[in-house]
Amino acid sequence: MFPDASPRIFALPSGADFPALLVAGLKQRMADASPEAMARVTLYVNTTRMRRRIVALFTQQGATFLPRIRLVTDLASAMPTAGLPPAVSPLRQRLVLAQLIEGLLQQQPDLAPRSALYDLADSLATLLDEMQGEGISPDTIASLDVANHSAHWARTREFMAIVVQLLGQMGQPDSQTRQRMLAEAITTAWQDNPPTDPVIVAGSTGSRGTTALFMRAVAKLPQGAIVLPGFDFDLPHQVWEGLSDALTAEDHPQYRFFKLMQMFGITPADITPWEATPAPSPSRNALISLSLRPAPVTDQWLTEGQNLTDLPAACADMTLIEAPTPRSEAMAIALILRKAAEDGVTAALISPDRGLTRQVTAALDRWGILPDDSAGRPLALSAPGRYLRHILGLFEDRMTSETLLILLKHPLTASDKEGEIDRGDHLLFTRNLELKLRRYGPAFPTGADLIAWAQAEKNPKTLPWAEWLARNLDDLQSAGTLSLADHVARHRQLAEALACGPNAQSSELWKEAAGIAALATMEELASEAAHGGAMTAADYRHLFEALLNKGEVREAVQAHPRIMIWGTIEARVQGAELVILGGLNDGIWPQSPPPDPWMNRAMRMEAGLLLPERRIGLSAHDYQQAVAAPRVVISRAVRNADAETVASRWVNRLTNLLNGLPVQGGQEALAEMRARGQAWFSLATAAEQPNPIAPSAPRPAPRPPVSARPAKLAVTGIKTLLRDPYAIYARHILRLFKLNPLRPSPDALLRGSVLHMVLENFTRSRPAQETRDAARTRLLAIAETVLTQEVPWPAARALWLSRLNRAADFFLGVEERLGGTPVLIEEQGAAPLTGLPFTLTAKPDRIDALPDGRVHIFDYKTGAPPSQKQQEFYDKQLLLEAAMASRGAFTALDGPREVAGITYIGLGSSPKQDTSTPDEAMLGKVWEELHLLIAEYMDPERGYVSRRAMHEERFPGDYDHLARYGEWEMTDDPKPEDVT
Repeated sequence: MFPDASPRIFALPSGADFPALLVAGLKQRMADASPEAMARVTLYVNTTRMRRRIVALFTQQGATFLPRIRLVTDLASAMPTAGLPPAVSPLRQRLVLAQLIEGLLQQQPDLAPRSALYDLADSLATLLDEMQGEGISPDTIASLDVANHSAHWARTREFMAIVVQLLGQMGQPDSQTRQRMLAEAITTAWQDNPPTDPVIVAGSTGSRGTTALFMRAVAKLPQGAIVLPGFDFDLPHQVWEGLSDALTAEDHPQYRFFKLMQMFGITPADITPWEATPAPSPSRNALISLSLRPAPVTDQWLTEGQNLTDLPAACADMTLIEAPTPRSEAMAIALILRKAAEDGVTAALISPDRGLTRQVTAALDRWGILPDDSAGRPLALSAPGRYLRHILGLFEDRMTSETLLILLKHPLTASDKEGEIDRGDHLLFTRNLELKLRRYGPAFPTGADLIAWAQAEKNPKTLPWAEWLARNLDDLQSAGTLSLADHVARHRQLAEALACGPNAQSSELWKEAAGIAALATMEELASEAAHGGAMTAADYRHLFEALLNKGEVREAVQAHPRIMIWGTIEARVQGAELVILGGLNDGIWPQSPPPDPWMNRAMRMEAGLLLPERRIGLSAHDYQQAVAAPRVVISRAVRNADAETVASRWVNRLTNLLNGLPVQGGQEALAEMRARGQAWFSLATAAEQPNPIAPSAPRPAPRPPVSARPAKLAVTGIKTLLRDPYAIYARHILRLFKLNPLRPSPDALLRGSVLHMVLENFTRSRPAQETRDAARTRLLAIAETVLTQEVPWPAARALWLSRLNRAADFFLGVEERLGGTPVLIEEQGAAPLTGLPFTLTAKPDRIDALPDGRVHIFDYKTGAPPSQKQQEFYDKQLLLEAAMASRGAFTALDGPREVAGITYIGLGSSPKQDTSTPDEAMLGKVWEELHLLIAEYMDPERGYVSRRAMHEERFPGDYDHLARYGEWEMTDDPKPEDVT
């Protein structure tokens, strides 16, 4: 098969369908051999996906023998008799490292926050794997000179020496150590007894040391061969020689091949094509090759660029989309894929940006196109993943109404479809509980609260349901520090109990692909929990979320057979007629190198480890292969949510090169690429443009029948009637009440309620002859008691108590100057209007009787009191209460009383008092204006206008959505409409 005795290194150019041409070349070389000879060929490939593709290509050509196809990452199949112990579980290794790092953080808390414990363990395990893969011994790390580095690197070097020593005592090698031991054992065995049948390594770039070691062993076999993907046959010899400096060449796409050639002792001329089929566009490959020259030699653009001819033809099948936003980029890509589906063209979106690919998938859904996404869905975002993460929060923080209802509404909670209390009952009870919690609280419900609510419900099934919740959700935060095994057991037990529901029979939690993957994660964690030590609930949450974030799940779906979404790795082993390279911005493609907390760049260079630029070089190789497809779309967003983006360095190089070659038609080619992209962007803009609709919602002014209009309002409602009559219509006629937020907070409404309770209790419990100091002490004691009972947020309690402490002297001073004997505290009063079927009600904060028989009315405010102008035209609360008092509306006053004064006491951050003395004429005028106002709204022709005279337009009203505010402006005239 391979008559040449020299190292047999073959390659395929960028843009070639690597698996298809690999199979074609293999069949061509085996054409003269007997059919069974193919079964003696051993083919090592780099991914499972490539293995499946090769098998599919063989089977498409009819019944035949298959070669033995193995993974280059699984060398145990090449030598099952090596006698090596199994590799230690990666999770176990990380758990052991996490305990070691925990001790380091206890001694040096400035190194990293505790929440980064597992992330540090994961990065350290990755570094140790890299050391083993590259053959770097711990002694090399220990001997690094860190004299010129900060003390941080010296500490980490010493810590790593301890880590390596302890890991060596585990008795099992890690996966990379075992892989390298296998590669060395295979190399030794093949030196003594080399296989005579063909052995081929195909598709690997040899970027990892262990893989390169195995490839060298294969190349030395009598019938061994290497087939490289995406080799640049256009790269001149002098450029290959310039790749010797890793500091400047590591990020070049062909650098890995240069290192392999050095290892094999060959030159680029010794690498021959595996198959004679040319690249889809050799002229484009030459253009891309020139644009990707290493930075120190980009001056070659001026000389070699003159040799590129007819650039418009080379770029004829290329499109450049420069969208203004990621959303418009996703929409343009979706339209391209939709057109490909209509035309029967195999198309693929390649991007490392999972946010972009999810947006494209969502956009395709409007046309019923489901792409075949090779990455699947992150396990953490699947239904079981979200459910298990919701459960985690219960062990760490107090259960709020929001967290409880989020959990109860999850589709996996109480998912048992049989039993006395089914899923429908569960959702009904959840809805009723939500209404109760929104209206009455508490903010942090307990099992006792749930049972007390259920006992008042009419449905007899509600109580068993509430008892089930109370039994499972009470006292979850009291465990403290537990072993990892206990954390896993508690987590799984609670998840299963809530998923089964009150019937405790079965659930949907561990079913389907996502549930199976989640269960496997839980079981793996339980099996290795003995190596996890003790941890807090927060530590366990960080650990479990890190494991979920690494998992992916592919669910069985009927995807479109010709529309695919690939990651950059999957793109190496597939072929498509149309390829879209999405998200080509710096930081996305190529991705920014992740921070390394253990080794800086200089230390890596000295130790012989891989530099951060290696990732960029591998991404550049992926780009060089993908951009050589038959038809290519290059796409990027000019701006993201934060700021302007920077185009990928490869896009910058390509556009700069084309702009610099006007004679060869470079500028023309670039303009045509952008024009094709602009056409797609214009279609995307049109697809997103809503159809113009004339405003259909006028400013409402409903006119209900007089009989339906309110016959009673409180004095506080008069202000609403003046400013926003529509709110009176919605609340008192339609009987619509605003729901409180799902997540209650210490807002102004609660603060006002608490303040009134404090001052009411203070006034009611006042002893005779109390001194000022005693009154102050009693006021603050009452405030502390009320705050403890009514405000479950410690920070808000402390803040509000502090504010009241500052305002206490001011309040007591106002009492001494203006107060008398309290005769009415938070008691209802009512006064009918003369000649109108209407009653005005009021519940004054406090009315004091003065020695001369007159009264003084007080109102407490948590903010600033209304101004005199506001009181004159809108805020008439105290004036109306004074008018009611002068007409005997309050039973506690024993008849009409003359009002000596009205006072607003503002107890905000800057305490303020506003006192006025209304005379009989003023009160008469207020009462007359009230009659005129109510009479006006007793007229059938008068409508309840929305937002008639708002204090500030930017403040939303409770019923703005019902009035469809926003579809009309404040300057629009209201449109009265009769309603029945």
